[in-house]
Amino acid sequence: MRFLVMVKATKESEAGALPTAGELARMGAFNETLARDGVLLAAEGLQPSVKGARISYAGGKPTVTDGPFTETKELVAGFWILQARSKEELIERLSRCPFERGEQIEIRQLFEPEDLAGIA
Repeated sequence: MRFLVMVKATKESEAGALPTAGELARMGAFNETLARDGVLLAAEGLQPSVKGARISYAGGKPTVTDGPFTETKELVAGFWILQARSKEELIERLSRCPFERGEQIEIRQLFEPEDLAGIA
């Protein structure tokens, strides 16, 4: 099973605050463990929403809104794509994540081709 793990944005990440050298080292070691164990498929941090845009499609017509976006609790600051045998296994692994600033993550399972096989 593959999962998207989203790291929720904070006021600090939206302000462009970068992690300390120690935080980067701890997260690097955590990601190295995930890679060594064959769990890590991708991982990236995201720039603040001030550098982003949203496209909405009301009535099928695209409307572009440039960032920044005000609702920090709805924003994503980074992500992993991980694979595991179960959501519970992933929760156990991510419980050891070296976050120290009150960060929050959201775990969502990705659709696999076989999940969509009956649709046609």
